[in-house]
Amino acid sequence: MTGSRRPGGLSRRHFALALPSALLASGCAAPHRGTGRPGDPIVLTLLSHYASGALRDALQRPVDEWNATHDRVKVRTEAVEFTDLLTTLMVRQAAGQGADIIHPYCLWNGQLVRAGVLRPAPAEHAEEIRNGYGAAAVGAASVGGRVYGYPTEVQTYALYYNKRLLRGAGIDGPPRTWRELEEAAHRTARRDRYGNTLVQGFGLSTYDDSTTVGQTLALLNAAGGRFVSADGRGTAIDSPAGRAVFGLEHRLVAGGASAPGVNVYQAFPSGQVAMVVSAGWWTESLKELMGADYREVGVAPVPRPGAGYAHATLSTGFMLGVNAAGGHPREAWEFLHWLNTERVGVKGARKGAAATRMSALQVSVGSLTGRADDMRTLLGEGGDPNLRPFLDALAYAVPEPNVPGAQQAKSLLRRNIEALWTGQQSIDEALRTTRRQVDREVSRSW
Repeated sequence: MTGSRRPGGLSRRHFALALPSALLASGCAAPHRGTGRPGDPIVLTLLSHYASGALRDALQRPVDEWNATHDRVKVRTEAVEFTDLLTTLMVRQAAGQGADIIHPYCLWNGQLVRAGVLRPAPAEHAEEIRNGYGAAAVGAASVGGRVYGYPTEVQTYALYYNKRLLRGAGIDGPPRTWRELEEAAHRTARRDRYGNTLVQGFGLSTYDDSTTVGQTLALLNAAGGRFVSADGRGTAIDSPAGRAVFGLEHRLVAGGASAPGVNVYQAFPSGQVAMVVSAGWWTESLKELMGADYREVGVAPVPRPGAGYAHATLSTGFMLGVNAAGGHPREAWEFLHWLNTERVGVKGARKGAAATRMSALQVSVGSLTGRADDMRTLLGEGGDPNLRPFLDALAYAVPEPNVPGAQQAKSLLRRNIEALWTGQQSIDEALRTTRRQVDREVSRSW
């Protein structure tokens, strides 16, 4: 994801896992710009948000390898900050200057398809993607049942918890059900005599989309609900599952177990939040921020309303696709196949172990791909156990809806969740307003 800002807004400039650099093969050749003369190589441009630091370097290494070993087709990387990526994609496309290969946030795919930016994957590539990746990753890279690209970064959501705070409240382990979650949240929450929050039992926060919307949708999925209807033309949150999630969050705030004004990204590492639902990218950041105190951090699946519910959570992600207006689609898909499907040896792993270049790239910067077999190979047996719940969740996560208008729908949902948390709307009002606003937005986008 972005080297300076995530969709939720946080930096991940130092999120590299402690893996040997040999996981990512690299070369030294740089692409030469074609002159237009016969025999010159085709030069493909790849536009991403990997604009700085570890992310930029991690992507450039396999690109350099490709350029050093391929004479006919070269690749040149371009990057903008994540906050500018969608606007850049749309403006450059309208001006006829779109990159050959693009790396969008999957939430935007419906909008990009509708605007004629993304080219559907050819049949052989679509089959490779469907067979090689988990269902959530394939769903995120698809619009209307058609696959549009190779999934890259995939983030799943799980429950982070502070073992010390739970032990101090007499709780042996993480909650598995919502009833246990509420009980643990109230038992761990603490306020001073003036009513100021000292410890949030469960970390609801208005800080960014990742906390406000991401964890609400993770809980909604765990309850068997969905944000957007199956046909993509309206919201499905005004349902028993949606009412249950809004009710849970309302009770946590009203009872003092949650304080939405607290920035959980600062408070959890400081021991001021007992539990919070967030994405797997945070794990490596917590190690760096907390030092020795990280040993008190545990991760568990998102709690379910009751024992009879199947595990489910939210996943978000990015993909690499080909510009519908590009002049060299066959060559672009050839490069993407090489980057995302060809397996290379992994030094330090068991003999014969191999993984794709993209999976190695993502693990090197603290992320996952939708290839669970690659992830098990790369993370190995002695790795951080807190990464395992995120890896396991690849099998049951539900992708973020990416219909046309999805970005605005997400913003509208966040606004109404925050209104519920701050007492500006009741549960009924928040559900009705969300349904009315989101229905209007997504229906207008078709």
